[in-house]
Amino acid sequence: MSKQFWIIIVAIVAIFVGIAVLNKSDTSEQTSGSNNSSAVSSNIKGNANASVKLVEYGDFQCPYCQLYHATVEEVIAEYEDRISFQFVHFPLTSIHQNAFAASRAAEAAGKQGKFWEMYDKIYENADPSSQSGWVVSNAPTTFFDQFAQDIGLNVEQYKTDYASKAINNTINADLAKGQAAKVESTPTFMLNGEKVQINNTVEDFKKVIDEALAKTETSVAE
Repeated sequence: MSKQFWIIIVAIVAIFVGIAVLNKSDTSEQTSGSNNSSAVSSNIKGNANASVKLVEYGDFQCPYCQLYHATVEEVIAEYEDRISFQFVHFPLTSIHQNAFAASRAAEAAGKQGKFWEMYDKIYENADPSSQSGWVVSNAPTTFFDQFAQDIGLNVEQYKTDYASKAINNTINADLAKGQAAKVESTPTFMLNGEKVQINNTVEDFKKVIDEALAKTETSVAE
């Protein structure tokens, strides 16, 4: 057979091998994307198995979320293991330029078991009336890196996690979850899957939570 014939055969084989590799790559990416799309966050305080579950869809840069933070913490401390409290990321990026970055910082801290420590640190340093700090910074990561150090994280690992696609996907999955639940603003609270309007007072939170607890206790008694 001629040399030209073998060149043609080699070229055809190379083309088929290339197609096979591309197909494998595409399949791998689609599978990875599918897994990541369901990787919602699981940041829960209190008793994860409690019959009363309070969920907040929150935005770290939202001034109202910042105002509610201390109240929510007081409520959680009072009820302890009688309820569960979950924070779900819902950064309103169209109006809060650093909200997504703040969520990334909290999730990255969570990789080292310190989500709530970073959660507190971010809120405690988010004065919307101030013209300084991470809220208005063009480089918020410099603040978050310092927070990571302050709460005792392995900072290099934190930076790696912060930049990871997995954390990006987790926050996007939370956003998708909120959109599916018709969340439009922050904070939005849900109690046992139902939206509830709660004023920023411990008394208002206690009212709706106590009503929910009474219902579950009655249900168990029956």
